[in-house]
Amino acid sequence: MKKILLISDTHSYIDAQILKFVKQADEVWHAGDIGDLNVTDTIKKLKPLRAVYGNIDHKEARLEFPLDAKFNIENTTVWMTHIGGYPTKYNQRIREELTKNTPKIFISGHSHILKVQYDKKLNLLHLNPGAAGIYGFHKIRTMLRFSIDKDAIKDLEIIELGERGK
Repeated sequence: MKKILLISDTHSYIDAQILKFVKQADEVWHAGDIGDLNVTDTIKKLKPLRAVYGNIDHKEARLEFPLDAKFNIENTTVWMTHIGGYPTKYNQRIREELTKNTPKIFISGHSHILKVQYDKKLNLLHLNPGAAGIYGFHKIRTMLRFSIDKDAIKDLEIIELGERGK
């Protein structure tokens, strides 16, 4: 069993509140818009990290992290990308591939809107952790955490970090 912390849209921001939850996870997944690589460097010092770059990320992040991360963990297939859309409104770039090679979990960021939605048509769980950073239009900073046990997703929890500007 693996305990996962899923974050996105940090936009160069990391604080003790985020790091408290990083320390409790087995792995951290970052769904893009990292900003300053100090964010991912800090996380990597504490826990294994899987990340993708987002639309605000510069050359350094694009050299270190892929646009798409496709992997298996605990017998569960995962596809993480920054701009992916959500069930019935998937991004055109990934739509066809998503239907041909459907993962059990599809993760995207970008919208700054936390969303957990089951896609009955594709039989996958879509996760968007919202935004953990302080920049953007979101009102509450959010993350997700959950466990993966073989092929089961368990203990899914929304983490609210407080208001964006505070």
